[in-house]
Amino acid sequence: MSDSPAGSCCSVNSNSTVSADGRKDLLASPAGGMAECPVMVGSPVVIEVAEAAGLFRDYEGTRYYFCCAGCGPAFDADPAKYAAAA
Repeated sequence: MSDSPAGSCCSVNSNSTVSADGRKDLLASPAGGMAECPVMVGSPVVIEVAEAAGLFRDYEGTRYYFCCAGCGPAFDADPAKYAAAA
Protein backbone atom coordinates (compact mmCIF):
# COMPACT_ATOMS: atom_id res chain seq x y z
CA MET A 1 0.00 0.00 0.00
CA SER A 2 1.28 3.46 -0.88
CA ASP A 3 2.02 6.21 1.63
CA SER A 4 0.45 8.70 -0.80
CA PRO A 5 -2.93 10.23 -0.09
CA ALA A 6 -5.89 8.23 -1.36
CA GLY A 7 -6.56 8.89 -5.03
CA SER A 8 -4.69 11.42 -7.06
CA CYS A 9 -3.90 14.67 -5.32
CA CYS A 10 -4.24 16.30 -8.71
CA SER A 11 -8.00 16.00 -8.41
CA VAL A 12 -7.95 18.48 -5.51
CA ASN A 13 -9.36 21.89 -6.43
CA SER A 14 -6.61 24.49 -6.43
CA ASN A 15 -5.89 28.09 -7.18
CA SER A 16 -3.03 27.06 -9.43
CA THR A 17 -3.00 28.41 -12.95
CA VAL A 18 -1.60 25.15 -14.31
CA SER A 19 -4.41 22.88 -15.50
CA ALA A 20 -4.03 19.12 -15.90
CA ASP A 21 -4.13 19.52 -19.69
CA GLY A 22 -1.65 22.38 -19.56
CA ARG A 23 0.65 20.33 -17.36
CA LYS A 24 0.76 17.59 -19.99
CA ASP A 25 1.82 20.13 -22.62
CA LEU A 26 4.42 21.67 -20.32
CA LEU A 27 5.90 18.30 -19.43
CA ALA A 28 6.62 17.77 -23.12
CA SER A 29 8.51 21.07 -23.19
CA PRO A 30 12.30 20.85 -22.89
CA ALA A 31 12.41 24.12 -20.90
CA GLY A 32 13.89 23.84 -17.43
CA GLY A 33 15.00 20.88 -15.36
CA MET A 34 12.88 18.02 -14.12
CA ALA A 35 12.17 16.71 -10.65
CA GLU A 36 9.96 14.04 -9.13
CA CYS A 37 7.11 14.89 -6.79
CA PRO A 38 7.96 13.53 -3.31
CA VAL A 39 4.26 13.07 -2.43
CA MET A 40 3.01 11.40 -5.63
CA VAL A 41 6.18 9.42 -6.31
CA GLY A 42 6.68 8.84 -10.00
CA SER A 43 4.94 12.06 -11.04
CA PRO A 44 7.33 14.21 -13.08
CA VAL A 45 7.59 17.91 -12.36
CA VAL A 46 8.99 20.65 -14.60
CA ILE A 47 10.92 22.77 -12.12
CA GLU A 48 10.33 26.05 -13.97
CA VAL A 49 6.56 25.45 -14.05
CA ALA A 50 6.44 24.43 -10.37
CA GLU A 51 8.39 27.55 -9.40
CA ALA A 52 6.04 29.81 -11.37
CA ALA A 53 2.96 28.17 -9.83
CA GLY A 54 4.33 28.15 -6.26
CA LEU A 55 4.30 24.34 -6.18
CA PHE A 56 7.34 23.87 -3.95
CA ARG A 57 8.47 23.89 -0.35
CA ASP A 58 11.90 24.38 1.22
CA TYR A 59 12.72 21.95 4.00
CA GLU A 60 16.06 21.63 5.81
CA GLY A 61 17.95 23.39 3.02
CA THR A 62 16.42 21.43 0.13
CA ARG A 63 13.70 22.56 -2.26
CA TYR A 64 10.96 20.00 -3.04
CA TYR A 65 8.74 20.42 -6.12
CA PHE A 66 5.15 19.17 -6.43
CA CYS A 67 3.08 17.92 -9.35
CA CYS A 68 -0.09 19.70 -8.19
CA ALA A 69 -1.50 22.01 -5.52
CA GLY A 70 -2.77 19.09 -3.41
CA CYS A 71 0.74 17.85 -2.69
CA GLY A 72 1.92 20.95 -0.81
CA PRO A 73 -0.48 20.53 2.13
CA ALA A 74 0.29 16.80 2.30
CA PHE A 75 4.01 17.60 2.45
CA ASP A 76 3.38 20.28 5.11
CA ALA A 77 1.61 17.73 7.32
CA ASP A 78 4.73 15.51 7.54
CA PRO A 79 7.71 16.96 5.66
CA ALA A 80 10.23 14.58 7.27
CA LYS A 81 8.31 11.58 5.89
CA TYR A 82 8.34 12.87 2.32
CA ALA A 83 11.89 14.24 2.49
CA ALA A 84 13.19 10.86 3.65
CA ALA A 85 11.46 9.12 0.75
CA ALA A 86 12.82 11.57 -1.85
